[in-house]
Amino acid sequence: MRPLVRVETRIAVACVAVAFAASCAVKQPAVDLMNPETAAEVAPPPPPDYGPLYDELGGYETLYLEGIDRVAGGEEVLGEWMMADASDRLHRLTGRCSAAESCDLERFLDTFDRLFNEQSIALQQHVSRIATLEEGAQQDVEAEPGTTGFTTVMPEIGRTESLLRGTELSEVITLNEPVNAALDDWLTWMRPHLMDSYRNYQYLRSQIAPIYEEAGLPEALLFAMIATETGGKVHSFSRAGAAGPLQFMRHTGRRYGLRVEDGFDTRLDPAAATAAAVAYLNERFEDFNNSLEKALAAYNGGENRVRRLHRRLNGISLWDARMYYSLPEETREYVPRILAAAWLFMRPEDYNLEFPVYDTATTRIGLAEDISLGELTICLGQSDSPDGWFRTLRNLNPRLDPGERIKAGSEIVVPEILVPVYEAHCFDGDQLARARVLHDANYPDGQQMISYTVRNGDTLGRIASRHRCVSMRQLAEINRLRSPRYVIRVGQKIKIPKC
Repeated sequence: MRPLVRVETRIAVACVAVAFAASCAVKQPAVDLMNPETAAEVAPPPPPDYGPLYDELGGYETLYLEGIDRVAGGEEVLGEWMMADASDRLHRLTGRCSAAESCDLERFLDTFDRLFNEQSIALQQHVSRIATLEEGAQQDVEAEPGTTGFTTVMPEIGRTESLLRGTELSEVITLNEPVNAALDDWLTWMRPHLMDSYRNYQYLRSQIAPIYEEAGLPEALLFAMIATETGGKVHSFSRAGAAGPLQFMRHTGRRYGLRVEDGFDTRLDPAAATAAAVAYLNERFEDFNNSLEKALAAYNGGENRVRRLHRRLNGISLWDARMYYSLPEETREYVPRILAAAWLFMRPEDYNLEFPVYDTATTRIGLAEDISLGELTICLGQSDSPDGWFRTLRNLNPRLDPGERIKAGSEIVVPEILVPVYEAHCFDGDQLARARVLHDANYPDGQQMISYTVRNGDTLGRIASRHRCVSMRQLAEINRLRSPRYVIRVGQKIKIPKC
């Protein structure tokens, strides 16, 4: 990585913005309500809509973060320009908010906090990476591919001895009104999601549950977070930019070692994301006197917001109305939902709930043919799984693109029960031939495309600027590249509309 250049100047710019926000409140002239002539003219104005202003704030934050990434990647001139431009815009936007009577200035302060954290990480350039435990789980597996179980044998799920920092989780969770409401959701309209989450979790369990166990955290909490965040879909991305099974934002993930390595976003690595979540929660437990509710609120709604409320309200319970209703609505739903899912994981029989038993042993197989995960899913059909195997195969092989064919001889991880099905249907024959036809089919683009091979030094923006028929955003949509980073690799082929 090339050294950062003049990044520290951006801190000064952001500091000016914070100071500006703290000192620019506009005082309105006093109105004499006892004077009939002036009092009659006073009418309550309609509440202002600051949605567009907050949207601008999010856009400028993204621009600033992208500038940091550009500088860190060696594009100093472009990166510094982006950061300076974002700083200027944030400065002006903060002034508009501070001059408005009911604008949420705390939202701006949260943004500056996040930018300062990211800036500090970029300046240090050495973030301690959290080692994943997957290699440790595999080190004893030395037999031929396809013959020996890939994962370690996991003990039965412990539902009654779930401890949180030495205390039984059942004693920590209070079945109050919000938690009971969340239990009702999980057991009614969210029950299908709960069951899908449980199945997905079972195939990930051998990778991630030992990480929680080693940290002294209850498995019930891990399952509840997986179910609530993504339902166990490893490749989940939110509109806000959170990614992975535990939905880390990019700047938060970087603090805990989750970065892009060889083109792969390690937020999508279940073991690495779980280790990062453990580190994050343990830090929040220290912040909030072991309050599980506040640690979860910080995970969803931002640690700085919860930390300020914790200090301002002298450490009162999260369920106190003064604290609870100071949180965003999403967070007020998120915390009870996590606690309710954990409770059901520990005590399903209390609610006439039955979690199925799955054969989740996995193994590595060597591929006999070039094949994609999508083609493999079609070949495998619905054997032992009414919903098919696509999600499980993706979760077990998070670094593989499901649309790209994997070379023959490569190894992938599959459930052991699928090995005979693979040998019967996916070596050759009609099933594989049909799967290949479907794999090669595409929806009409409505426009002729040319194929472009990414070269050293290319970015999506540079490619778009050289081909003036398409914007960077359109190019990302055509090639299904994820925002906001739009990562491309040297040698990768992308489609570009022909002018």
